[in-house]
Amino acid sequence: MELLNHLSMGFGVALSPVNLGYCFLGALLGTLVGVLPGLGPTATIAMLLPLTFSISPESALIMLAGIYYGAQYGGSTTAILVNLPGEASAAVTAIDGYQMARQGRAGTALSIAAIGSFVAGCIATLFVALCAPLLLLLARSFTPFEYFSLIVLGLVCSIALARGSILKSLGMVFTGLALGCVGTDVYTGESRFTMGVFELSDGLSIVALSVGIFGITEIFRNLEPGRTDGPPGAVKEIGRLYPTAPEMRAASMPILRGTMLGSILGVLPGGGALLSSFASYAVEKKLSKTPERFGNGAIEGVAGPESANNAGAQTSFIPMLTLGIPSNAVMALMAGAMIIQGIVPGPRVMVTHPELFWGIIVSMWIGNAMLVVLNLPLVGLWVKLLKIPYTILFPAIVGFCVIGTYTVNSTTFDLYILAAFAMVGYVLARLDCEPAPLLLGFVLGPLLEENFRRAMVLSRGDFSGFVAHPVSAGLLIAAGLLLAFMLLPHIRAQREDVFVED
Repeated sequence: MELLNHLSMGFGVALSPVNLGYCFLGALLGTLVGVLPGLGPTATIAMLLPLTFSISPESALIMLAGIYYGAQYGGSTTAILVNLPGEASAAVTAIDGYQMARQGRAGTALSIAAIGSFVAGCIATLFVALCAPLLLLLARSFTPFEYFSLIVLGLVCSIALARGSILKSLGMVFTGLALGCVGTDVYTGESRFTMGVFELSDGLSIVALSVGIFGITEIFRNLEPGRTDGPPGAVKEIGRLYPTAPEMRAASMPILRGTMLGSILGVLPGGGALLSSFASYAVEKKLSKTPERFGNGAIEGVAGPESANNAGAQTSFIPMLTLGIPSNAVMALMAGAMIIQGIVPGPRVMVTHPELFWGIIVSMWIGNAMLVVLNLPLVGLWVKLLKIPYTILFPAIVGFCVIGTYTVNSTTFDLYILAAFAMVGYVLARLDCEPAPLLLGFVLGPLLEENFRRAMVLSRGDFSGFVAHPVSAGLLIAAGLLLAFMLLPHIRAQREDVFVED
């Protein structure tokens, strides 16, 4: 009964004309950035973060959420039609989706992707509504010891699931933690790492940092030679739009399996849409009696990953909203949007701002319905957008980034920070250092420090408190084992190389 009352409150918030408009805007922008390769939800949300300062928290979070799960829909369109994933999580969809399109079944692939995403989004949203109150009860029993250990585990998981070198990801996390320490110590009032610059007394602006390291950096990368060409091998004929009954039967179980897998993996720190889609494809190929069809137009290879990536996108909100722990870079930006609004992410959100919490959840159902309407009838329009030269798009994007960053604090110093992190982000990209762990470290660093210092006060400086609490000890052991599991193969490989050289 209590859940129904909460959902009723959520519908009241999400169905207001203003929030419906922002939900539609988020879904539209999400589809757009999913279709256009090179942007992605992380860069787009980073660029739009300044706008959230001037609107209500409910409208801001509803719009940003729509961008995130909307990008999962849009990314599948170009992945299927032109073999060019607009969003990273759609890379798996392109494997069989493009082959289906070449066989004259593009419409079927698009329909299955949309149906799978819609079903997964609705079920995953229900999963969020059911699980969030349970996690809240658990979070209320947490002390600073458990929170510190949970954040440590979250950071280690973000390293484990990041692409590329483990050591580079570890370095990015520590860099983010160090950047999060810049500013004034709230306990002693002493300035830290400000280098005498007064503007750094309040710390680095999360807007300037995220827009620079994600938004402007992506523009630099897309302007590199060889990355501005048009889409290769575009499919001209969409064909029959709706799947047949046998095709629906073949796709039904992959959709359900992908939804369950994505719902679980989306909750994990570092998880979300990308990990879910790859895992779902591997599961479907393993379970298939004819695995040789995969890569040659298997409808299961579209239905499973598309359902999984949308479910993973939805359930990744759970740890951020209930525990204050972002599970990926997009959720870190969502947490930043809440902080800009003066709301501290964590278990108190459901109590102090229930209209925000339940409004976001209900808006996911509404947004998923909007996305079905947006994606299938407008397929032709989305493909035409790919013909716009990027050299026309990027000046407008840069201008928007600069204006948005400046308007948050109305200070030119933030523009210097923006430019500095744009260059830093480009250098990191050239060195194959993924910036997502850095952002997670930057957002979680202050929370890590605050809970560590509170724990030290409670235990009178005794470090044994972290292992004396069973939950805290378990989380730290899990983090240690995971880190060792990641580093041991790397260390072993280095030792083998040394022996070979000798």
